[in-house]
Amino acid sequence: MNKPRRIRRAARILLLDEHDRLLLIRFAPKDRRPFWCGVGGECDPGEDFALAAVRELFEETGLAVDSCGPEVARRADDYLTLEGEPITSDERFFRVRTQSFTPDTSGHTAIERELIKEFRWFTREELAQWHEPVFPVNLLELLALEADA
Repeated sequence: MNKPRRIRRAARILLLDEHDRLLLIRFAPKDRRPFWCGVGGECDPGEDFALAAVRELFEETGLAVDSCGPEVARRADDYLTLEGEPITSDERFFRVRTQSFTPDTSGHTAIERELIKEFRWFTREELAQWHEPVFPVNLLELLALEADA
């Protein structure tokens, strides 16, 4: 009998600059094709999504904010984490607007230092035609939702 998947609660940040470009991170694990995704990560035990968003934004980019604003979307999916654990995600998305900057990676964990290969600010047009996988696959739809909010 298969063990049930763990529910992995995660905060995700739609980080947009003054040119309406989205910051994404390129991950290059050894066991799968490189892919891009936004800033964010798992909530600590007892931590709510909004606090996790603020913490993850600072840890992954060095950008300190008091709040990540309102939750703009939710999604759930089954996938393998970078550590190879099969999980069911419970993800909450927050929109943050900022000035373009170069991320500070000094707060990265060991696995992030190993797997993160690049940061890039993307236009929506670039995202629509990008040659490597971008997650979540409905990212452009999430951006459109937040634009209407």
